[in-house]
Amino acid sequence: MPSSRRIWETFTSAPHRMMMLGGAIQGVLALLWWLADLLGRYGGLYAPLNWGIPPVWAHQFLMVYAFFAFFIFGFLMTTYPNWMNGEKIPRQLYVPAFLFMISGALLFYPSLLAGKTMLAVSAGLLLTGWAISLYALMRVLVRTPHPDKVHPTITTAALLIGWLGAAAWLGWLLTGNDSLIAFSRLAGIWGYLAPILLAVSHKMLPFFSSVVLDHYRVVRPYPALFFMLACALGHGALELAGALSWLWLTDIPLFAVATWFSWTWGLARCFKVKLLAVLHLSFAWFVVAMALYGWQSLNLFLTGTQVFGMAPLHTMSIGFFASMILGMASRVTLGHSGRPLALDTPSWALFLAFQLTVIVRILPDLTGMPANIFYPLAAFLWLTSYGTWFFMYAPIYWRPRVDGKPG
Repeated sequence: MPSSRRIWETFTSAPHRMMMLGGAIQGVLALLWWLADLLGRYGGLYAPLNWGIPPVWAHQFLMVYAFFAFFIFGFLMTTYPNWMNGEKIPRQLYVPAFLFMISGALLFYPSLLAGKTMLAVSAGLLLTGWAISLYALMRVLVRTPHPDKVHPTITTAALLIGWLGAAAWLGWLLTGNDSLIAFSRLAGIWGYLAPILLAVSHKMLPFFSSVVLDHYRVVRPYPALFFMLACALGHGALELAGALSWLWLTDIPLFAVATWFSWTWGLARCFKVKLLAVLHLSFAWFVVAMALYGWQSLNLFLTGTQVFGMAPLHTMSIGFFASMILGMASRVTLGHSGRPLALDTPSWALFLAFQLTVIVRILPDLTGMPANIFYPLAAFLWLTSYGTWFFMYAPIYWRPRVDGKPG
């Protein structure tokens, strides 16, 4: 049996090992806490639990800033050197970055009972680790003389917006200023997560497809990517200004371009390779989300009636964000552990099961079905899916590569 020192050396040998394990842990803990809260507020199993802040704003911080960030940094710390032929992220940067971030994330849960001072410490730790991680990525971006830095420049800028959004959440916690929590929510979704995952999709989906599909033509025009990013930022700005009835001006064009990309990238062909299919299906959820967003805003513009509730948001956040993270993390974990780049049957079934989480969560908003049943059920399905993924993939992060190579 390997010693604890040997396990630590293996675990810290590459940034994706540490960061993605942090994401895997958060994928379980964040939903375990949320399910406990929902069972009190909606399930009626016990009295609603008394947290130090409104649970919806705790949920926002956990999901947007203390869950996705681990997987994103793990992925980008691995790909930046590959994308730009740059130097590897040094251990003296990614180890403390992870330790700060995971300390802040884990401290968040007891702090919800301990009070705002501890919550502020928790958020501060996470922000410190985020800043170190961002600095590590910026070193590669700035120091590497590569002719094409478009995608890493976009993701770096989005991570900076994400840090500002998390800092705004901390500012709201300390001051109670509602404008800060509004900025934090919208910056996190439309300035941070959407741009990063759109840029990564634009970079990687055509590339992955070209590797495994015969006679595949790579199509990824930069003007169309820039247009999508402008629409995403425009949506965030309009919503922050309260112009909900005008969101269709950005959302319908974004839906159209995303639909074109999904079709051009080969959604219909992707099912030949399951590890590729999970990425294409995740992007397809973004198309659905923008259709719902556009329809909702146009209906508000024409009739003054709000429809769909939070369905567009959860279609994007669960269907696109969380599904894409699940697919990309699986691919990175398999490929960088020396295992074949192939999704086995249990992992494929797990991904498909996770898609039920999206459907169950949006059904009450779309059909009026009882929220007290479907909201907790959606959380349970997420918890089950990510919990199963954790037990399948997490041990890989502290075990040596099966091919004997370093990293």
